[in-house]
Amino acid sequence: MFSKQLKWFFLALLALIWGSSFILIKKGLVGLAPFQLGALRIIFAALFLLSIGFKSLAKIPSPQWKYIALTALFGTFIPAFLFSIAQKHISSSVSSILNSLTPLNTLVLGVLFFGLTFKRAQIFGVVIGLAGSLILIVNGAANHPEQNYYYAILIVIASICYATNVNLIKKHLSDLSPLAISTGNFSVMLIPALLILSFSGFFEIIQIPKVQHSVLFILVLGVIGTGIANIIFFKLIQIYSPVFATSVTYLIPVVAFFWGLLDNEMLTPVQFFGAFIILVGVYLSAKK
Repeated sequence: MFSKQLKWFFLALLALIWGSSFILIKKGLVGLAPFQLGALRIIFAALFLLSIGFKSLAKIPSPQWKYIALTALFGTFIPAFLFSIAQKHISSSVSSILNSLTPLNTLVLGVLFFGLTFKRAQIFGVVIGLAGSLILIVNGAANHPEQNYYYAILIVIASICYATNVNLIKKHLSDLSPLAISTGNFSVMLIPALLILSFSGFFEIIQIPKVQHSVLFILVLGVIGTGIANIIFFKLIQIYSPVFATSVTYLIPVVAFFWGLLDNEMLTPVQFFGAFIILVGVYLSAKK
């Protein structure tokens, strides 16, 4: 009973944290280039997790480090840069809605590569969700010519990366603590992120006040929106299921949309309809 209540608490907390991540990325991009933002996000999260979880690295058996590296790549490293690049061209609200394709992709990849079983309604959910995404992207491109909706495909790719990540964790890392997984992930990514940041020109512009202001937003994003959120997310995967854990994306667009409203973003009625269709598809695909 306690576990059942805990999963809903974790789900709501993740929705609040990750729903706020899109506006933090938007604010970070005011003074930072996408690769600078992605690298800083990883570095801040890595330093935080190593400070609290360094000892947990010794609990990771040698054979599992390859899965730690894979989940680091798909769960954070690639998506961190994809979201940063995409949000230079499309709104944070649209990014959060497209991110809700993650449960659909979790189901598809789980069935194809990880031995998950499925029901007919779940396949309908996948098709409906994809249809909703097309409506959202096509209508957005028509009504917001100042935004380049070709970059929306980067969010879809990121959702596929997230889906790969959760299936890998459930199948290969369920016996490790969430802190060990998270700390292991970011210890793998720290040096590549530092290299990217050093070649990005960041240290040549750090004295600019606008850049410093953006760095503060990414500090919050790295520590809370990435480091702490990853620990909670991995725990949720372990105590329940990958598809349920990724269903947090039902709620993320709601939080992100209200942040977007405060920042003068608005969706068209047709985009609202597309978002609704996506969520119907996600609901059907996530049903047991």
